[in-house]
Amino acid sequence: MPRTSTLPNATLTLLVLLATAIPAWAEDPPRPAPTAAPSLGADTLKPGRPAVKPYLADAALPDAVRILPPPPAHDAPLDRADRAAFANTRALKGSPRWEIAANDVAEGAAAVLENFACVLGTRIDQARVPAVINLLERARLDLAHATRAPKVHYRRLRPFVGNDAPICVQRTQALADSFSYPSGHATQGWAYALILAALVPEKATAILVRGRAYGESRIVCGVHWLSDVAAGRLTGTSVFAALMGDPAFRADLEKARSELHAAMAGAGAPPDQATCTRESDALREPPLEF
Repeated sequence: MPRTSTLPNATLTLLVLLATAIPAWAEDPPRPAPTAAPSLGADTLKPGRPAVKPYLADAALPDAVRILPPPPAHDAPLDRADRAAFANTRALKGSPRWEIAANDVAEGAAAVLENFACVLGTRIDQARVPAVINLLERARLDLAHATRAPKVHYRRLRPFVGNDAPICVQRTQALADSFSYPSGHATQGWAYALILAALVPEKATAILVRGRAYGESRIVCGVHWLSDVAAGRLTGTSVFAALMGDPAFRADLEKARSELHAAMAGAGAPPDQATCTRESDALREPPLEF
């Protein structure tokens, strides 16, 4: 005869319920992907245009997590310097340097060419320099790729989080939830300055001064720590060095060189002289002695 269970009906019912629940308990709940909010390279697909591809394969891209030092530890000397720079530069709100920082929020090839117009001596019409735009936009993807890993690895909060100090952009939750180290803008600005200096070596000093200031605008703006910007310069330099070893980048660099020189020698619109004078005066010294 078949064996019958001697367990009470209530016990059998409980065991069945437990058995059906085990698969749900046995698996960890899905975790959301970490949010690095990389701003660089986010607009790679443009209607009617082919997708822009980075130059560097993963194996050729510098590993910024290994190259960069960790962000300063809490209350270490560099951490105190970071906090002092943030506190001191809040006094710049409304000044010409604050205005420059707000303008430097724009990123990408066309925006940076406009921001560098005073040092280049002309406003570059992007329609006349497709090779320059292609060079910078492709490099921009490599820069975004390089900054993403350390941002997610260190998950450093931005300086305005947890306080109501003024910043030069609108406070949004997306910005607050993004990560600070290294600064993507400083990475891009410095790498672009290195590229432009290679294209126009006779203006290298002025271009690099402006590239430094572009990164410092992130401190003035209140959205990055001083050490974020220093790490961005190191990241940008590392990526530029790797790009110079890439044959496709070097070939595009030569195309862009002749194109940019022709644009600068042509009938391009000169930058507003009053604007350039204010910029030169505002950028002459580091703001409030970082």
